[in-house]
Amino acid sequence: MAQKNSNAFISFFASVKLALFLLFILASTSIIGTLIPQKQPFEVYVEKYGANTARLFEMLYIPDMYNSWWFLGLLALFCINLIVCSIERIPNVWRMVKQDNLTTNPDRLSKMGLRKKINLEGSQEEACQKIESHLQQKGWKTTQRDKENGTLLFSQKGGWTRFGVYIVHTSILVILMGAIIGSPDIAKNIFNAPDFAFKGHIMLPETRDSDVVFSYANNARIPLGFTIRCDFFNIEYYSNGMPKDYLSKLTVLENGQEVLKTQIEVNEPLTYKGITFYQSSYKPYNDFIINLKNKDGLAHKSVVPASKQVSWPEGNVQYGIINVDSFREAVQRVKVWFSDGEGQPSVFWIEMGREALVQRHSGDYTFTAKQLYETGLQVAKDPGVWMVYLGCCLMLIGLVVAFFMSHRKIWAFVSQEEGKAYVLFAGSANKNKLGFSKIFEA
Repeated sequence: MAQKNSNAFISFFASVKLALFLLFILASTSIIGTLIPQKQPFEVYVEKYGANTARLFEMLYIPDMYNSWWFLGLLALFCINLIVCSIERIPNVWRMVKQDNLTTNPDRLSKMGLRKKINLEGSQEEACQKIESHLQQKGWKTTQRDKENGTLLFSQKGGWTRFGVYIVHTSILVILMGAIIGSPDIAKNIFNAPDFAFKGHIMLPETRDSDVVFSYANNARIPLGFTIRCDFFNIEYYSNGMPKDYLSKLTVLENGQEVLKTQIEVNEPLTYKGITFYQSSYKPYNDFIINLKNKDGLAHKSVVPASKQVSWPEGNVQYGIINVDSFREAVQRVKVWFSDGEGQPSVFWIEMGREALVQRHSGDYTFTAKQLYETGLQVAKDPGVWMVYLGCCLMLIGLVVAFFMSHRKIWAFVSQEEGKAYVLFAGSANKNKLGFSKIFEA
């Protein structure tokens, strides 16, 4: 009775129907999870779908569907189905690949779909040598065995291709394992290590740095383990004032030392110690980055708001921005007030990023101004991503093997009749029989 129950259990989980059913359910629910925004505040769902529907979503865990118990349960059931199915069938496939095909009855060859009988000059032994040599030239390694009325030769190719479908099974399990390892919720709730895997964001003004990011899930602070600094942000605009392209120049610091300088833009991220920074957004300010030098080589850099006088004691000057000329969000030029305490102050317009030479009684100064921006970075750490990539490669290999390659077999039975050697060729393939028939004829 126990054996019967055990067989029923295995039959259920090894069922192809179960696999198709689970695939259909997972695909359907994934579409729902794609159409309905995930991890939004309850009020967002109330506003968009109504209070009753929003409460139903909460009951069914739709707002966080991919971490719900029922979706994870479906994935677990699908994994069990793949594992049991593979364990149940692989031994039979292995026996099929390793079976002794020289035990085949020669009478069976004459009933195969692919067969051809020819006669060769010479003895039976000479015919066997010719056939073996010919097949080996074509890449078919042969074995032979004497039978009652002749000699049977056999050769095969692609026996391992019968495992293609199980390569696909393995690839799916590897992909799911990679997704589990790289899940922020798994890292937080099961591993109790929020910094093991996360997805977050940070808004970083130019000249500022940070050693933390903020989780998308609950805005919690997540330590990076190093410091990231935005040195420079640049944006290009179309003639109508719309953003064309933007980039950030970033510096990575460890223990106060610069270890990496790089530039990122959309689709060209920075990855450091498994953490990837993507250029995602920006925010303009009404503040300006001022760079100032005097004739002696002294330099001064400061972030200055508009309409505020700033002093540079070392250079014995004061300056300020007294007017701004903008087009939409972009400042095109500013009007500067500049004084060294001798004579009338200098007042001049300067375009963003250009250098102005200010000639004063105390000497010459170079002055540049740039609008301050805040760069928006998406930050992700996914230690399972390489497993996902590996799984995708395995799946591609498995699909190619499963659909485009086949296990091909060729038999040749050589017999002696009335002083002549007769050869009966026969062949079979588990897939692509039309293609194999051309090979067989050749």
